[in-house]
Amino acid sequence: MSDGLEDVVAANTVLSEVDGQRGQLIIRGHSLDELAGRARFEDVARILFDGFFDDLPADVAPALGAARAEVFGEVAALDTGLLDRTPIEAMRALTARLADGDDLPTALRLLAAPAVFTAAVIRAQGGHAPVAPDPALSHAADTLRMLHGRAPGKAEADALDTYLVTVCDHGLNASTFTARVIASTRAGLTSAVLGGIGALKGPLHGGAPGPVIEMLDEIGEPANARAWIEAALARGDRLMGFGHRIYRVRDPRADALKAAVRRLDDGSNVRPGRVAFAEAVEAAALAILKAHKPDRALDTNVEFYTALLLEALDFPPSAFTCVFAMGRVAGWVAHAREQVAGGRLIRPQSVYVGPAPLKAA
Repeated sequence: MSDGLEDVVAANTVLSEVDGQRGQLIIRGHSLDELAGRARFEDVARILFDGFFDDLPADVAPALGAARAEVFGEVAALDTGLLDRTPIEAMRALTARLADGDDLPTALRLLAAPAVFTAAVIRAQGGHAPVAPDPALSHAADTLRMLHGRAPGKAEADALDTYLVTVCDHGLNASTFTARVIASTRAGLTSAVLGGIGALKGPLHGGAPGPVIEMLDEIGEPANARAWIEAALARGDRLMGFGHRIYRVRDPRADALKAAVRRLDDGSNVRPGRVAFAEAVEAAALAILKAHKPDRALDTNVEFYTALLLEALDFPPSAFTCVFAMGRVAGWVAHAREQVAGGRLIRPQSVYVGPAPLKAA
């Protein structure tokens, strides 16, 4: 038996391939390099949805804009109880108010929900009124507008687009597998997405980028990096932003996001010296990890530059996992539809290792 289902093939998919040996991510025939920084999130969502909805329009953007306006009505359910929760828990609760279904309108509402609800929750927790969507804007631009109450610059919208595209799908990861298991029961897309959000919330999956900011803030300046990292490893701490279950070389998403952060650094979004500081910490961490654990492939992963990019866009670290969900929801929906179209109820076997029953005297 493989621990953690390592190397077990659980599905055939046309959606994405993660090549951990070569450090390559393919989304429906397109390399990440072709899409990240070049395509809008809604266009990549359409690529993922193609063939799974008969009524899928050539341009998803207008329908997704209308879906944002529709789900905004659920923001009225925000109350003190929800606002006392973490952003991911509050966003998940609002998403649970959406009706289940398997059609395109349901899919588009679910695609819209994390962006609309996350922006509303962050603003409400900061004492500000939620901002209604503008259906005419791109999904990334409208997300930032709903968050900050102002129209974003092109560089900001492009950076968020790059992030959402970069994380939209990534093989059979924990949250996507969860979504497929739920979809295999024919529970509906909303149930599948809620399961995905629940799995993404864990610190070993999507809940990891926030601590990268904590690490950088604690290190403070490049001169402190080596001592801080050495002490963390001596304590047995996991170094956030480094290492990946699949990749045996550098995570290609890290490079895509690093390029996006550098483009933002040309404007006023990134704190002065922040990118150079992060690169110094990254270099120190990689050198120390190689010396301490030479038998393990530990390189920069998607979390490290995710943290810098989302920080530059003024998302609070407590909501980083919500932004991850904004992108990954496209993959969850597509995988759920693929599972329903061609898969059986997912029901693996287990091996009983408990005590045998006592024999009667």
